[in-house]
Amino acid sequence: MTAAHVTLCFLLRDDAEGQYVLLGTKKTGFGSGKVVGVGGHVEAGETAIEAACREVMEEIHVVVDAADLVPAGTVDFIFPARPEWNMATTVFLTRHWEGEPSESDEIAPGWYPVEQLPVERMWADAEHWLPAMISGRRIAVRVELAPDNQNVAGVQTREWTGVE
Repeated sequence: MTAAHVTLCFLLRDDAEGQYVLLGTKKTGFGSGKVVGVGGHVEAGETAIEAACREVMEEIHVVVDAADLVPAGTVDFIFPARPEWNMATTVFLTRHWEGEPSESDEIAPGWYPVEQLPVERMWADAEHWLPAMISGRRIAVRVELAPDNQNVAGVQTREWTGVE
C-alpha cells in the first residue's frame, strides 16, 4: 500500500526566555486531542512546499512564503496494524510568517518551549525526531508504530541529504 504524502511545518521564534515552537492541539479527525505540528496532506498537483504553505494558512491563519521554508527532513510513519494510515512526511521549519497564529476548526495553536515539548500529549514518536530537527539536524526518520497504533515499536534515523 502506498503511503499518503503529507507535510508538517514548525514555526520557530526566540525571545528572552529561549526558543519556542508553535504546535497545535488537534480538534478533529486523525490524532484528535493530541498536540501536533501544523500540516496535512499534499493534494494532487501540489508540491510539499505548496502544501505546507496552504496547510499553515488553513490551520493557523498565517502566511508563510515558500522561500522562507527550510527543509528539515522526512519522517515515514509505518502503521503495521493499519497500513492505510502510513504516511511519508516532509518536514519544514520557518522563522518568518505574516499574521498572528489563531485557532481554526482543526487546530488550537500554542507556543511551547523547545526545551519542554509536551511529549506526554504528543504522538509517542515526536520526541525521537522533533528536537533534532528543531536544533538544525537534517534527518530522515522511519518510525514503526506498535500494534496499538500509538506506541513506537522502532525508530531508524539517518542523515538527510535532501535527495530522496
